[in-house]
Amino acid sequence: MYEIIKKEMLTPLISRMVVAAPRVASAALPGQFLMVRVDEKGERIPLTISDIDAKNGTVTIVTQEVGASTRDINALPQGAGFLDVVGPLGQASDFVKLPQEQLAQMRYVFIAGGVGTAPVYPQVKWLKAHGVAVDVIIGARTRDLFIYVDEMRAACDHLFLCTDDGSEGFHGLVTARLEALYAEGKRYTQAVAIGPMIMMKFAAATCRKLELPVIVSLNTLMVDGTGMCGACRVSVGGKTRFACVDGPEFDGWEVDFDEAMRRQGQYRNEEQEAREHHECRIGRDK
Repeated sequence: MYEIIKKEMLTPLISRMVVAAPRVASAALPGQFLMVRVDEKGERIPLTISDIDAKNGTVTIVTQEVGASTRDINALPQGAGFLDVVGPLGQASDFVKLPQEQLAQMRYVFIAGGVGTAPVYPQVKWLKAHGVAVDVIIGARTRDLFIYVDEMRAACDHLFLCTDDGSEGFHGLVTARLEALYAEGKRYTQAVAIGPMIMMKFAAATCRKLELPVIVSLNTLMVDGTGMCGACRVSVGGKTRFACVDGPEFDGWEVDFDEAMRRQGQYRNEEQEAREHHECRIGRDK
């Protein structure tokens, strides 16, 4: 069993868990993910690693409830554990392979939306530890949905908050905030956008307009995490790639987001049926 050392609810639907997984923690790098399974009947769920503590042998995962399986994960109490934790999987972020002299010339801006803020955090922390300039833009519908604000503020050079309703920070979209920063004279050499697919689509379009290279993470497409199921196929630069084995990070200018969004919705009906069945079973168990 992989014990949940610490658990907290960041919002009513988003949990953060510190999980004992020494072998995963010793090898994991920013950008990678792992697979968890609650029990023998549980579905394998891919989750991007949101923090790594190799010294204490733990990894941190953030889970947003979107269906039956993620509800089961969020229901686990501190002190319980997962039957399986497999990883690290996928390719690490490209910047971990860059020489220090090249990193020193870089200036990053991360664009995070919703629960996508969690996998941004270890990347920002790694870059700052290597002396790289990093700014972060976080967007949410309203201030109560922000996560990782204090952690991110401590890890980056400048943090910019955006809300759709104007309840905190910039009143508007993350893309509008990025354009406003450029209008103020800010310049970056690399952007990274992680969040809802539609947000990444428009972030990539905005970055292209600003002639700013951008990396996006397609982790939300993944199903089995090994490339066997083919559910995470996506066109990148006109070629077929698999988010779980070739990614999850890709050049945002090259991703066919319309295809990716169609693929993302392919199991929506099955997920709804599973959720309804799960709710009925819980009702019978009471």
